[in-house]
Amino acid sequence: MIRKAIQNARNGWGRPAALAVLLLLAGARLFAQNAGELNIVKPAIADQDLVISVADVTENAAFYPVDIQGTRLEVIAVKAPDGTIRTAFNTCQVCYASGRGFYKQQGNLLVCQNCGNRFRMSQVERRSGGCNPVPIFPANKTVDNRSITISKDFLAKAKEIFSHWKRG
Repeated sequence: MIRKAIQNARNGWGRPAALAVLLLLAGARLFAQNAGELNIVKPAIADQDLVISVADVTENAAFYPVDIQGTRLEVIAVKAPDGTIRTAFNTCQVCYASGRGFYKQQGNLLVCQNCGNRFRMSQVERRSGGCNPVPIFPANKTVDNRSITISKDFLAKAKEIFSHWKRG
């Protein structure tokens, strides 16, 4: 198929069309390599409250990077199968000290990149302790019909669990 694109470029399609075909093929290959991984990373914010639009939260986990006083943290927001919105820090309650205790979504599961444990979206924010994403309970956030707000002060209290974090 790549040869065909190059041949068409020589036969009058021109470079823009051939380049478009090549980019399309590269994108399809990248998609195939990452099939099942639905990791949506939002733009980072620094030293402020994290405000998540309720309208943006779906069954695909979204990862919200936050820089608090020079430490990078990340919050997961996802809609559970029961329709509730769940939030947690993107670090494992057991594996955080390894630096690799963070999650990536594979299909309908979150997978710890250190220990390999898998968690359903329905478990996010429901379990405390053990090898689970660190929950952000209702008492630690403000939720209304439009947004979820997690205060800068609460985020700052979580800096320690991200001190060895190695998510690229």
